[in-house]
Amino acid sequence: MGIKVLVVDDSSFFRRRVSEIVNQDPSLEVVGMATNGAEAVKMVAELRPQVITMDIEMPVMDGITAVRKIMETHPTPILMFSSLTHEGAKATLDALDAGALDFLPKRFEDIATNKEDAIALLQQRVKALGHRRVFRPIRPMQTPASRPDTTATTPTARLQRSTPTTATRDEPIADRRSSGTMPLKASGKRYKALLIGTSTGGPVALQRILTQFPANYPHPILLIQHMPAAFTPAFATRLNGLCQIEVKEAATGDLMRPGCAYLAPGGMQMMIERSGTSGRLKVVAGTPDMNYKPSVDITFASASKVFGGDVLAVVLTGMGADGREGARMLKAAGATIWAQDEASSVVYGMPQAVAAAGISTQSIALDNMAEAIVRESGRG
Repeated sequence: MGIKVLVVDDSSFFRRRVSEIVNQDPSLEVVGMATNGAEAVKMVAELRPQVITMDIEMPVMDGITAVRKIMETHPTPILMFSSLTHEGAKATLDALDAGALDFLPKRFEDIATNKEDAIALLQQRVKALGHRRVFRPIRPMQTPASRPDTTATTPTARLQRSTPTTATRDEPIADRRSSGTMPLKASGKRYKALLIGTSTGGPVALQRILTQFPANYPHPILLIQHMPAAFTPAFATRLNGLCQIEVKEAATGDLMRPGCAYLAPGGMQMMIERSGTSGRLKVVAGTPDMNYKPSVDITFASASKVFGGDVLAVVLTGMGADGREGARMLKAAGATIWAQDEASSVVYGMPQAVAAAGISTQSIALDNMAEAIVRESGRG
């Protein structure tokens, strides 16, 4: 029997279309279809699917409310379908806050340039989320009250013993033992920038990390999150409202300032140019053959040329291996590379790629990542 999938949408056409695509893959099986969120909550309890695809706007109960209720009663990996609009972006981010793990555009022509690629991508996303049977959701820190007191000394970390990383494929967060050990002390190295690259699971991970940074964080921060162009302005605005540091969508000409995080715009590439002792950002369209827009590799490689080894680069949860080659260039220049650990990653693809290649020096659990970064940066 394949991975059991529940399809939730008020459109009968879309339910049938998604079900047909899912069932084309022999490792997947649609076990039920719900027409609204209330039906979905009931069917999850009865059918116990391993993955749910969920629409946002539905009668009786909307998708965001359904996600929240499912996470409270029967936590299950959820893939949201959303429109590529400003309102769709805000709703999708709300769904991720509620516990959903991933999202795709509802119009298949927005997913990929051809039908076959769109079908393959949907199947790939569902399989990645449903690979494990036991699922433990990660909730973001959403309010300023959850941030640490910046005047206090660094709190005692929840240190975890290191265990070998043995994964050989992308795996969603599940019944895995943590391999994330927080460094016992800062290296004393001086940095000029912090770079963070991520994909699936990244919005929640970034929110959890950045809301714990003090307002006086000493370095500029570059954020590369795989995300559509319609979503990055809303995401930057959301982070800016929650964080003590400033967060903005990057634009050509931005001078990299300490304590400011620059989010790469969706559909574009964020690069760095030298400007005095710091850097200036350049946002370009890139070439059509690039798989990721924005690409972690592109920004990391650019940083290696401008800052050399004076960079702390972190690769968080995500499918694929984007960031590995850029991290390799940074490592060759003397930069410090960290990866999120397997157990706290939604999908252990990108961090596993740099860890397996011997590029990263630390695998750190998400709960420990913010404190480790702040301490390494000289503010702990």
